[in-house]
Amino acid sequence: MTEGLSQLNEPRALLSNATGSTDCGEDAVLYGDAEKVVIGIVISAITLLTIAGNSLVVISVCTVKKLRQPSNYLVVSLAAADLSVALAVMPFVIITDLVGGKWLFGEVFCNLFIAMDVMCCTASIMTLCVISVDRYLGITRPLTYPVRQDGKLMAKMVFVVWLLSASITLPPLFGWAKNVTVDCVCLISQDVGYTIYSTGVAFYIPTTVMLVMYHRIYQAAKACARKHRFVDFPRPRHRDRISCVDSGVRPPRSVKRSQAAKECAPLSKFLQEDHKNISIFKREQKAARTLGIIVGTFTVCWLPFFLMSTARPFLCGSWCSCIPLWLERTLLWLGYTNSLINPLIYAFFNRDLRTTFWNLLRCNYRNINRRLSAASMHEALKATEKHEG
Repeated sequence: MTEGLSQLNEPRALLSNATGSTDCGEDAVLYGDAEKVVIGIVISAITLLTIAGNSLVVISVCTVKKLRQPSNYLVVSLAAADLSVALAVMPFVIITDLVGGKWLFGEVFCNLFIAMDVMCCTASIMTLCVISVDRYLGITRPLTYPVRQDGKLMAKMVFVVWLLSASITLPPLFGWAKNVTVDCVCLISQDVGYTIYSTGVAFYIPTTVMLVMYHRIYQAAKACARKHRFVDFPRPRHRDRISCVDSGVRPPRSVKRSQAAKECAPLSKFLQEDHKNISIFKREQKAARTLGIIVGTFTVCWLPFFLMSTARPFLCGSWCSCIPLWLERTLLWLGYTNSLINPLIYAFFNRDLRTTFWNLLRCNYRNINRRLSAASMHEALKATEKHEG
């Protein structure tokens, strides 16, 4: 029977070598020299920029005291996942793409490569999911949500994210749903059950959670905006008038200033506490808006690839991929581009990160913490003057 199978497979192998196609039916893409140069420059630039951007995030949070907070542990986890994709996955994909889609690194390394690819991409997606839940609790319970101030609890959340991500890579390594590693092909398992499980846990469930969380954040933001929309209190025209209610009635001259100040104290305390709540709300609202853009970008980048991955076993069967190789690689690199975009969005919307990035790029390492503290103090003074005005 073995001889019969080898004789049956020999013509297929000869046909594969003659036509430039694999045993699974994927047509190898034979690029010209000019096309290889252009494609190599583009995908290499994506890889290098991804490494640089996410390295800056990790270095900034680890070295700058102001950024070294439990609430940024998830940001570091996201950057570490994206950085791992750029370092351990993208270089091998670049080589495979430039040689026309043929896997040159053997069966054993193929399994390790797929495991690393799936784990790092899933960790990035799940971290975004946890960040969305964190932001939802932060904006709806700013004074009672303690996890973001507890480094141990936040570290446990990061550990659980990576543990769940690793669990998706284990089935192909232990016998269930083996990866396709024949005839220079390195393809994740096309078993229908495993495909539904892996795409559901890695993408569809986290994406659903993220969309639900940000819909609730949007509703909570509208409710808070209505709650904190105050009517203007009448302002005294002269310095010697003291009025703490909105009646606009000038207190009689016989009333002592101390008595008037005592009567105004409850209102002043209320306004100070509410101003504190508004400041917390605005800070969380800005962070939620930033992560909302990140989630939207993530969906645009990864949704086409996961739709293709889910449909592929039903269209092509369990042991091959009939999707055109150029389309498959284009959607894959669109997903990888999300790892490049994440640090750019953080740098654009986070002033502290943006300042730190700029100083690190200029090799201006000295007194970064002092400059950030001075900038924060300046912003606080401006906000206080605006509030008092």
